[in-house]
Amino acid sequence: MFRSCRFPLACLALGALATVPAAFAQRSDRPKDLAPQWESLFNGKDLTGWKNVGNEKWVVEDGVIHGQGISKEYGYLATGKSYKDFHFSLRFKCEADGNSGVYIHTTFKEGTPEITDGRQIEIDRTLNHHTGGIYGDGKGWVAWPSPEYETVIRPFDWNDMLIKVEGNHYQVVLNGVEILDFTYPSPGATEGVIALQLHSGGLGDMKFKDIFVRDLSRK
Repeated sequence: MFRSCRFPLACLALGALATVPAAFAQRSDRPKDLAPQWESLFNGKDLTGWKNVGNEKWVVEDGVIHGQGISKEYGYLATGKSYKDFHFSLRFKCEADGNSGVYIHTTFKEGTPEITDGRQIEIDRTLNHHTGGIYGDGKGWVAWPSPEYETVIRPFDWNDMLIKVEGNHYQVVLNGVEILDFTYPSPGATEGVIALQLHSGGLGDMKFKDIFVRDLSRK
């Protein structure tokens, strides 16, 4: 089945998005070798390999990363390594209605949680808040899943998410269902860290575990 992507009319009206429809955008898939094995990014004990960006609370409890918003600002837990083309897999559970997500190809302004480059794969258990959609690059919403995929998320239980980034081709699989298959006409940065997000406002309460990456750019 074709996985369609919807563009917000408001963003189109503002000219925030490229005028080339996603269906006709030229894909720039890079040559890849799938030989690299999956690597664990979380040892289940502590936050080794991760960096707290901002002032939110990130702790490890019973083998799970628990992120809690304790201020009114954004907070991130970022990888120490940058990635270009990759597959990223994790399990997440929303403990509250606050917005979250996985930022990719991300760069932060030194010493702050301000993002200068990067875009987010949305996570939000509230209906019609477009979990699996792409947001960022100074454009707001870039693409989101078709309406029939809005209920794939398990709002009160653990969810499995797989994100595939190969050139300008993005795929998001949630709980075994491909909810987004999008060719991005004009992506911004094409390399950067991966970061778990807690939205501003102090409502973020998220749990993450079983975090793995397959680095397709690794030689």
